[in-house]
Amino acid sequence: MASWRYDGLDRGGVESSGVVVAADRASALRLVQSRGLTPLKVESDEASSAPPRPRTQANKPVKTAEYSLASTQMILPNWMTLGARRATLSRSEMSNLVRELATAIEAGLPLMQALKIVRKQAPGKSQPVILDALIAKVEAGQPLYEAMKAFGEPFDDMVIGMARAADASGRMPEVLHQLADLLDRAVELKRELIGATVYPVIVAGLILASVTLLVTVILPQLMIPLAAQPGMVLPLPTRILLGFAWFMAHFWWLLLLLGFGGYIVARGWLKDAEHRHMKDYALLKTPLLGRLLRDVAVARFTRTLGTLVSAGLPILQSLRITKDTLGNAVLMRAIEEVEEKVTTGQSLAEPLERCGFFPPLLIQIVNIGEKSGRLESMLLHAATAFDRQVNSSIKIFTKALPPILLVFMAIIAGFVLAGILMPLLQLQSALGG
Repeated sequence: MASWRYDGLDRGGVESSGVVVAADRASALRLVQSRGLTPLKVESDEASSAPPRPRTQANKPVKTAEYSLASTQMILPNWMTLGARRATLSRSEMSNLVRELATAIEAGLPLMQALKIVRKQAPGKSQPVILDALIAKVEAGQPLYEAMKAFGEPFDDMVIGMARAADASGRMPEVLHQLADLLDRAVELKRELIGATVYPVIVAGLILASVTLLVTVILPQLMIPLAAQPGMVLPLPTRILLGFAWFMAHFWWLLLLLGFGGYIVARGWLKDAEHRHMKDYALLKTPLLGRLLRDVAVARFTRTLGTLVSAGLPILQSLRITKDTLGNAVLMRAIEEVEEKVTTGQSLAEPLERCGFFPPLLIQIVNIGEKSGRLESMLLHAATAFDRQVNSSIKIFTKALPPILLVFMAIIAGFVLAGILMPLLQLQSALGG
């Protein structure tokens, strides 16, 4: 980095001067122009009035230059790289950030000024760090999508692709609002899924805790004295329950160890693409759950693809970005095959129909949209219908899951009850005899 002294005129014709730090003269010119000035003169300022500085052992001068705000932003990625890499945003925080930026640009502000205004009111610790890095990159002359791509997480392919489409189409506010809507829908869908499983999980947990307490604490106190009776042979269910109680009393730590080891093994097993494909295929074939997962993936695919195509991205690039948002290896592989077929010149509807995972309604809508030239609008209209289908599937899942869990818990409770009552009935029969 070198220092560059400039003279320039603002919009009112007032002359001003200053110093910026940039890699070359072209970068310095861009920095001056980003301040709203028309540069009159930009020249190197290496020969400063400061006395010569001592050199280090590596014969490099000690840098003690005076940095302006712009120069601080230019070197920001260098000294805050570690902090920037740790900074991340949730989907809801990303949606709020994108919507605020779109609103500022929609009000007529340039991108740089909009970023700085959003930065002034940025909440939390991560968002200011991320915005500082974006401002530094954009001020250096990079487009917004390149700045996001250089930063990495939390900017995924979908966010970067939409930002690129916004920059290329010239419809930055509109496309960013579409991206915020897409992120909001993803957050809403996740909350609906979590809300759908909270009650059944709580019910199952309470029943399981009650049964465990009964088997490990109460059952041994009742059955061990009976087992000591002469000629008393406990039934098989009772012996199984007593064995489980003894194991939990002496080797409960082994159960935790096995659970943790199983988790580690499962994570390693799922790292393989084929194993992950097997797991996702099994989930799609699971009753109730498989239908819900498919409906969620289809709704996300339809809305994301429609939003990307309407933003001006080519269909192949839109398919690549959409593929990574599905969250299911089977459907992602199906989209890869669709992408290969589209590359060879086939229509989108034919390979979607052949893969067998997408509903006939979507195939028909895509087919009509391609023939009429209104694919993006029809996809967005279809996305609303599929969202309603997702809500219906969630309601069915939430209503069916508690009875299913209760049936399984009833089977376990019945086995425990049989283990308690059978020896009592056996003892009563022996005493009566």
